[in-house]
Amino acid sequence: MSAPELRAAPPIVDAHQHFWRVARGDYGWMGPHVAPLLRDFLPEDLAPLMGRAGVGRTVLVQAAETDAETDFLLDLAEATPFVAGVVGWADMDAPDFPGRLAALRARPKLVGLRPMLQELEDDAFILRPRVLEHLALVAESGLAFDVLAFTRHLPHVLEALRRVPGLRAVIDHGAKPEIAARTLDPWRERVAALAALPGLHCKLSGLVTEADPAWRLDDLRPYVDHLVACFGPHRLMWGSDWPVCTLAATYGEVGHAARALLARHLEPAEVDMVFGGNAARFYRLDPG
Repeated sequence: MSAPELRAAPPIVDAHQHFWRVARGDYGWMGPHVAPLLRDFLPEDLAPLMGRAGVGRTVLVQAAETDAETDFLLDLAEATPFVAGVVGWADMDAPDFPGRLAALRARPKLVGLRPMLQELEDDAFILRPRVLEHLALVAESGLAFDVLAFTRHLPHVLEALRRVPGLRAVIDHGAKPEIAARTLDPWRERVAALAALPGLHCKLSGLVTEADPAWRLDDLRPYVDHLVACFGPHRLMWGSDWPVCTLAATYGEVGHAARALLARHLEPAEVDMVFGGNAARFYRLDPG
């Protein structure tokens, strides 16, 4: 009798991680409240963690609202083979956005854009007329659009996505539910309304830092259960949110928690899609 064939899992893609060099000076969110993050985090820091976790490639996401940040990340990506794509930043309410978009599209590793909606004073920024015009340009370009938002932003995001139906969008960090407060609503109903839009994806990322510092797997469970119910195995993608995740967990712990919570709902092949195939398809990553 021949031995059973082992199932070869597809390459793991970390769909959401960051690098920064503090001396660049444009990380407005940094401060004493995140003291462990106030140092450089660069490819040589992440590479050994990826190796231990079996992660092959990553999507590098902006952490500052400047053109210089996007250029810095694209330069890093070109020198870092494991970075498969970059989600950058551009001022979507600026008159010169079309020109900046055209210039960025010439950079081969740019796969998407992200305005940091959670940092803006105007909760309805995404519905400004010029921003909607520029979202349509992003849709036409084929680039992805990452949504970094809190629950309060979601009705505005829903309206924007309805107005720009061709936009390939993904919700970062499960829309940052209030896990530490054990609050499910209105996050739960607003996520469900968004998930009803065909094609919208969601990242299973950033949850450990929304939980109590002494979080347990069961604290995350109702939120992951809801995201799986809403988005299913084909529209979820795992991301570490490293190094931000290190405020609450190690790189390996973040991946282990996601696998343990997904295993209650999904078949092994479906978990593999969440851990790589979906991100590669959504971001249109070149084969590694």
